[in-house]
Amino acid sequence: MANFDILCLAFWISLVIFHSSLVEGSLLKSMHFSWGTQQSRFLGDGDEATLILDEVSGSGIQSNESFLYGSFEMLIKLVPENSAGTVTAYYLSSTGAWDKHDEIDFEFLGNVSGQPYIIHTNIYTQGGGGREQQFYPWFDPTADYHNYTIHWTPSRVVWYVDSIPIRVFKNYQSEGIPYPNKRAMRVHASIWNADSWATRGGLDKIDWSNAPFVARLRHFRERACKYMGPQSIRQCGAPTPANWWSSVAYTQLSDDKLTKLNWVRNNHMIYDYCKDLRKYKGLMPGECFMPQR
Repeated sequence: MANFDILCLAFWISLVIFHSSLVEGSLLKSMHFSWGTQQSRFLGDGDEATLILDEVSGSGIQSNESFLYGSFEMLIKLVPENSAGTVTAYYLSSTGAWDKHDEIDFEFLGNVSGQPYIIHTNIYTQGGGGREQQFYPWFDPTADYHNYTIHWTPSRVVWYVDSIPIRVFKNYQSEGIPYPNKRAMRVHASIWNADSWATRGGLDKIDWSNAPFVARLRHFRERACKYMGPQSIRQCGAPTPANWWSSVAYTQLSDDKLTKLNWVRNNHMIYDYCKDLRKYKGLMPGECFMPQR
C-alpha cells in the first residue's frame, strides 16, 4: 500500500476512534458519589440522584471521565424553603496544581424562606478566579426541575438556564487573557455547608432543625470530547465535522439567543465583577473591556 494510502487510512481510523469518545450517558452510568455517601443515592433507573446535607456532612458526585470541550446539562431541583447557608453546585473542574486550575461554575446560594435564590457563576483559568456574576432566577428553582447547561468550546464558555444564555466568557487568549483550553475537566455536583458566606455574606446561618437539606438531580447528559491524554488537546479542538463545538455555528450566539442574553442581564443580574471598581481599585481585568456575547 502506498504511503499516502496508509496515511489516509490512519487518519480515518483516528477519526472513528475519536468520534467514539463523544458520549451521552445517565447519572448512574456516567457519575459516582465521591464523598458524603452515607445518605445520598441514585434513584429509579439510575438517571436520578439526591444530594443531601446534614450536620454530619454534605455530599457530591463526579463524572467517571474527564472531558475537553462539549455541552454538559443537568436537571436540578434545589433545596426548598429555608435553605440559608447551603450551596448546591454544578460545575466542571480540572485536577492537579492549583496555580494551573481551571473551573467553570454554577453555584446556587441558599435563601431564607420568601427570599430568592442566587445563581452564582464563576470561571477559573490557570489558577485565577474571582470572575463572579450573579443573577436572581425568574422562576422558583425549588418547585420543579430546571435545566442548567455549561457549553464549553474553543471559542467561548456559555452558561444556560432552561436554554436561555445568561453569561458568555469568550476566548481572548490572543490578547493575553487566559482561557481554559489545555486541561481536561470532570463534571461535579455537590451540596455543602457554606454559611460563613453564602447567604447575605454569612449573616444568615443554617437552621439545622430543617435538616436534612435535599437537592435533586436528573437527566445528566454530556455531549463532549472524552479526554484520552495530551493528544486530546489537539484532537478535541480540531475543526473537524466530528467536533460540532468547533463549527462556525458555535462561534457566536444567534440573534434570538443574544436577545435572551440581554434580557437576563438587564433584568436579573445583581452582581458583575467587571463593574466592581472597589474590588479591583480601578484596574479591571482585561476581559472586562472585551465584547462578551
